[in-house]
Amino acid sequence: MPAASTGGVTCDLPLIDHHCHGVMPGDLDLQTFEALMSESYRPPPSGTSQFDKPLGLMIRSRCAPVLDLDPFTKGSDYVERRRELGAAEVNRRLLGACGLERLIIDTGHRSDSIAGVAEMAEISGRPAHEVVRIEAVAEEVARSGVDAARFPEAFSETLAARTHDAVGLKTIVAYRTTFAIDQSPPSAADVRSATDAWFRTIDATGTVRLETVDVVRSGLWTGAELARQHGIPLQIHVGFGDPDITMHACDPTHFTEFLRAMETWEVTCTLLHNYPFHREAAWLAEIFRNVYYDVGVVLNFTGPQAVTIMGEALEMGPFFKQLYSSDAFGLAELHYLGQVQFRRTLRHHLDRWITDDMLNLAEADRIVAMIATGNASRIYPLLSEHQATGSFGT
Repeated sequence: MPAASTGGVTCDLPLIDHHCHGVMPGDLDLQTFEALMSESYRPPPSGTSQFDKPLGLMIRSRCAPVLDLDPFTKGSDYVERRRELGAAEVNRRLLGACGLERLIIDTGHRSDSIAGVAEMAEISGRPAHEVVRIEAVAEEVARSGVDAARFPEAFSETLAARTHDAVGLKTIVAYRTTFAIDQSPPSAADVRSATDAWFRTIDATGTVRLETVDVVRSGLWTGAELARQHGIPLQIHVGFGDPDITMHACDPTHFTEFLRAMETWEVTCTLLHNYPFHREAAWLAEIFRNVYYDVGVVLNFTGPQAVTIMGEALEMGPFFKQLYSSDAFGLAELHYLGQVQFRRTLRHHLDRWITDDMLNLAEADRIVAMIATGNASRIYPLLSEHQATGSFGT
């Protein structure tokens, strides 16, 4: 990767976004757009706006020019311009400007309302690959009409089939049970009992949401076995996310026993977004051979202060263990800003290290290449054509 003409570090290498989601394919009104800017389930207080926070500042300053608006235009004017252009054009512009090599997409969250893998490949003009969310498959099987006695076998069969063409699996155990659980495989009797209890809850409430600990544990180990068989990573949600997280119990150091077991199995585990536990994630990547990490969408949510987050993520984590991800969901703005913030913050620190005579340009190039594409290329099976959807051209 050539150095920038100014003598500083360039971070313009194409990126592998190893963890993201689809965009909303339809036009959005102001209320819906602002809802997608927030991790909360509730709107902001009356008289306030989601645009008045660091993420809103980034959208108004960096995304507005891509839509032919002046920087720092009002949020309502930004959304109106979005509607004038149409969602297809907005998504094409923003995703096309990301400078991506390829996308690795989690298809397990609100998949009926966002673009799928093939559609994301078409919009972005880049290859796209699927990561299968374990808990979403379990809930899909529970909705299929199978009874509790048949569920464990039906789930295993369905997850195995879904994994066949995927490049990774993902667990949201942190959301559903926290990491502070028994991390050993449950017995068959425990799974039967837990499944019976879960199905009784479904019958009573009409809601299919997997939170039963032993069913979650069973899914986790079933997924881990498939990851081992296929040689694909297991993505693990950590920290930052929706309000149903019990944050203090989502510190990934609580999950050390499972990570240690996966190291024995030689299953690669990627810790996703991690904030406010990005330092803990970097430490785990240092001590476990199989653990990788990223900082994800929190770079967008922290806006101008994202430099601090990236600096902390770089404190001790091996350069060969850090990955790029946007964790963008719904808004193409989050895909676009993810790479803007990643490039900006990484460049800031590497330039400073050069100024302090702790680094030279050749070494900086190597570090950028590892985090941008090299590490993901090494741990994900990305070169098998049957696993990718979309053109490899620009």
